[in-house]
Amino acid sequence: MQRFKDKVVIVTGGGGAIGGAAARRFASEGAALIVVDRVAARAEAVAADLVDGGARAVAVAADVGDEGDAERAVAAAIAEFGRVDVLFNNAGISGVVAPVFALSVADWDEIVRINLRGMFLVQREALRAMIAAGTQGAVVNMGSSMAGYDVLAGGAGYAATKHAVIGLTRVAALDAAPYGIRVNAVCPGVIETPMTAPLAANEEMRKLLDSMTPMGRMGQADEIANAVVWLCSDAASFVTGHPLVIDGGATVF
Repeated sequence: MQRFKDKVVIVTGGGGAIGGAAARRFASEGAALIVVDRVAARAEAVAADLVDGGARAVAVAADVGDEGDAERAVAAAIAEFGRVDVLFNNAGISGVVAPVFALSVADWDEIVRINLRGMFLVQREALRAMIAAGTQGAVVNMGSSMAGYDVLAGGAGYAATKHAVIGLTRVAALDAAPYGIRVNAVCPGVIETPMTAPLAANEEMRKLLDSMTPMGRMGQADEIANAVVWLCSDAASFVTGHPLVIDGGATVF
């Protein structure tokens, strides 16, 4: 399938497991990619892999929480490929884990700067580009089922920002709908990534992580990528303002 032939897709946090998996899925369906990551080497590695596979891809090193960097990331898509059709607004950090009464203002501000301000900035610039060009595109924001719907002890900053992403997504969907642009969110549960790998390497911890879902296993990055690509495709043409939970049933409890 070439559902994204001649489409241009921006993936922030594109050097990570989920961002990289999504970039590869979009590329496999014909998209040109702007791979954005705060760590240049990570973005470059994913972009190079895509190019080696025959796709068009450009790496952009950018801190999404910086307004100028957010503008530059979107401008790169227009400069390189002439348009923006899709944004997977995936960049985020887990932040410092500490009880809310022990969390410093600096730690709070940093997670809000990346997870919420960054989400807003890149989404704003992508929407501006789509609206200016008359493009009926799609945005998918990265939420989190276990923090966007539930809460995690010690994760005040993370949970607050992920709850806020759901609100931002729903309001953006209303604002963008008159222009034919859809805005949704994906809300993953426990996913097997390099971030969780050190924990999963411990047999007892792996059992605990697997037990956190009724399906009895951790999710895979490709499973999130598949959902992102579907939400951005014409197959989801009447879906907007929806936070899609992909957590193996963890939030059913």
